[in-house]
Amino acid sequence: MAKPNYAFEKRQRELEKKRKKEEKAQKKSTGPAQQPGADETGATEPSPPGTPPAP
Repeated sequence: MAKPNYAFEKRQRELEKKRKKEEKAQKKSTGPAQQPGADETGATEPSPPGTPPAP
């Protein structure tokens, strides 16, 4: 039976975390201005008349 290589598994998890963190930072740096359909408030469509504004 093969012995598990815990060091390799740990390194792979660390690399995956680092990759996800970099993607998140890059996505955050582009900001909502780059995303189509988003405005300053984050709402994509206006609320119907007669409804109270969201808090």
